[in-house]
Amino acid sequence: MKVFGHTFHIPVLGVGYSADAPAKVAKYGISSVISIVDDILLEQLRKHYHQKMNKPFEPINAKEEDSRAKRITAYLNLMNEIVKEQFEKVRCSDFEKGSEITKYFEMLPDVSCLKQKYHEMLAAKEEPLKTELQKYLRENIKHGAIDVNIMTKLDNSNYASDGTPLPSEYNNAHAALRGFAMSELESSIIFSAGMNPKLFSYIESFKDFHPREDGSFKKKIIVKVSDFRSALIQGKFLAKKGLWVSEYRIESGLNCGGHAFATDGLLLGPILEEFKNRKQELLVSVKELLMPALYKKEIIADENKLNVNVTVQGGVGLSTEHEFLLRNYDVKSVGWGSPFLLVPEVMNVDENTLKQLSEAKEEDYYLSNSSPLGVPFNSLRNSGKDVERLERMENGKPGSSCPKKFLQFNKDFTDKPICTASTAYFKKLDTIKDNSELNDKYNAALKNASDKNCLCEGLSASTLIAKGITDAKQSLAVAICPGPNLAYFSKVASLKEMVDHIYGRINLITHPNRPNMFVKELSLYIDYLQKKIDERVDFVTAQKEEFFNTFRANLIDGINYYKSMIPDIAEETEKIREKIRQDLDALELKLMSYALAGV
Repeated sequence: MKVFGHTFHIPVLGVGYSADAPAKVAKYGISSVISIVDDILLEQLRKHYHQKMNKPFEPINAKEEDSRAKRITAYLNLMNEIVKEQFEKVRCSDFEKGSEITKYFEMLPDVSCLKQKYHEMLAAKEEPLKTELQKYLRENIKHGAIDVNIMTKLDNSNYASDGTPLPSEYNNAHAALRGFAMSELESSIIFSAGMNPKLFSYIESFKDFHPREDGSFKKKIIVKVSDFRSALIQGKFLAKKGLWVSEYRIESGLNCGGHAFATDGLLLGPILEEFKNRKQELLVSVKELLMPALYKKEIIADENKLNVNVTVQGGVGLSTEHEFLLRNYDVKSVGWGSPFLLVPEVMNVDENTLKQLSEAKEEDYYLSNSSPLGVPFNSLRNSGKDVERLERMENGKPGSSCPKKFLQFNKDFTDKPICTASTAYFKKLDTIKDNSELNDKYNAALKNASDKNCLCEGLSASTLIAKGITDAKQSLAVAICPGPNLAYFSKVASLKEMVDHIYGRINLITHPNRPNMFVKELSLYIDYLQKKIDERVDFVTAQKEEFFNTFRANLIDGINYYKSMIPDIAEETEKIREKIRQDLDALELKLMSYALAGV
C-alpha cells in the first residue's frame, strides 16, 4: 500500500484540549478531531480567534432559536477558514531551511512517496528539474482533516422557556450533528460510545452524508467500535438508511483516555485480527443492504468505489508499535492521543496541569468513578477538579451549580433529569436522608455522588486558562482524562519532536521499563477483573459467575494469541520479544491465581 501523507491522527482529547487542534496541525497534513459537545466553549473560542485575527465578532445568543447548532456551524466554518488560509501560506512558502513547506515535508514519514519525491528535489542539480519537482510537490500536498466527535450518549433533551420538552432534533447530540452537517467542512464525523438509533436515523436528513455518483462523500461517517460485532451491527443499521460507514475506528477498551468502555475481556490484538480476517465480509454484507436503500432514494453511486478503512488507537507509545499495527493489521492510520497532552503547541493545557502531567508516575493515572455518566473515567490524581470537589464537600457545599447541563441524565429523585455531580442532586439526597426505609439507597447514592466531578466545566477549564479567556462564568478547576500510556512520557515536547518520535526518528519515552502496548492493556484488564471480583457480594449469582468465566476465558484466549504472535513482531529486537514473553507469562500466572481462588 502506497503511503502519501501521515500514518497517524490525533483523536479527540476531552472537551477542550483538542478543540482547536486543526488550527495548529492541519496545515502540516495532520488530521485531528474536535469535540462538539460544548457549544458554549466553542463560542468562546470563536470570539477568541476573531479578536486574534482582528475580525468583527457577532455573538450567537444562547436564547436564539437553534443556537447550539448555529454556534457549532459557525465555529467549524471558522476552523475551515483558518486551516485553508494557513495551508495556502504553507503551499506558497519557499523551499528553504525553516520554512513552512519545509516543515511539512520534514515531518512526513520516511516511507511517504511525497517525502521521497521531496528528497529527490533536494538532490536535483539542474534548476529546471528542481523547479519542476517543487511544482509537483506543491500541487500534491493536502491539509489534514478537521474531523469532529459526538459522544452518542450525550443526547439529553432540551426544554423551552415554559418547561415543555423541545422536539428530539433539539436534543444535544442531534443539534451537534446538525451543526456539523450545515458547516462547510468536507470531513468526517466520529460517533463514539455506542449506537443511538434515533440519532443515527437523523443523519438520513442531510444529503452531504449520502454518496456521490463516484463513491465520494462531502461528509463521511466514522464509527468508533470496541469489536467486530459492534461494527457489523452499526454498519448494517446505517446501510439500511442509505448511509455508508467509511471507517471503523477501533479503540482499546481500557488503555485509552477519557471514558473507558471495557469489553468482556476481549483484547485489542484479537479484535484487530478479526477485523483483518473478516473485513471483506463486513464490506459485502453492508453493501448488500446499502445499495437497495440508495436505489429507493434514487441515489446513484458506484459500489465498487465504496471502500472502508480500519483505524486503531489506544496506548500506542513507540514507533515500532505504530509500524507493527500498520503492517500486521493493515490499518489505515494509528491514533496518538494522550502523548500530545505534553505538546502545548498542539493541545490546550495550562501550565500547572502540564507540570503535573510531566511529573506524574504510573500510580498517578487511574480509572475513576468521577464521570456523572456512570462510566469508568481515566483520571489524573490530585487534579484541580478533584481538589475543588473535596474542598466543597469539607465546607458542606458539595456539588456543582451545573451551568452547562450537558450531563443531566439522572431521574432517581426528579421528573426532569439532573446531573449526579450537581448541587441539586445533593439537595435531593438530603430529602431522603432521615428516611430509615431509604437508608441503603441514600448511602449508596451519596457514596456514588461524592466521587463525581463536574466534567462540563472541568474539561473546558484548561482551555480557558491556556487561551487567557477571562470572561467565562465558570469554575477554572481543571479535570483531565489522559490514558495510562502517558505515564511513560515526561518531556514537554514540540510538535516536530512528537512527530519524529512517532516515526522513530527520536525517542521521547522516559520510563526505563515501559511495557508493550498489548501487555499493558492485558494488565489493565486483569486489574479490572480483580476490581470486579472485589466488588462482588458474599455470594456469586449465576449471572455473575458467567460474566467472570467469560471474561477470564477471553483473557486466556488473548494471552495465547499474543504468545503465538510474538515471532511476527519483526519491528522489535529479540530482547524486546523475550521481555514480552516473560511479561505475558507473569500476567498469565496472576490470572490463573484468580481461578485457583475459586473465582
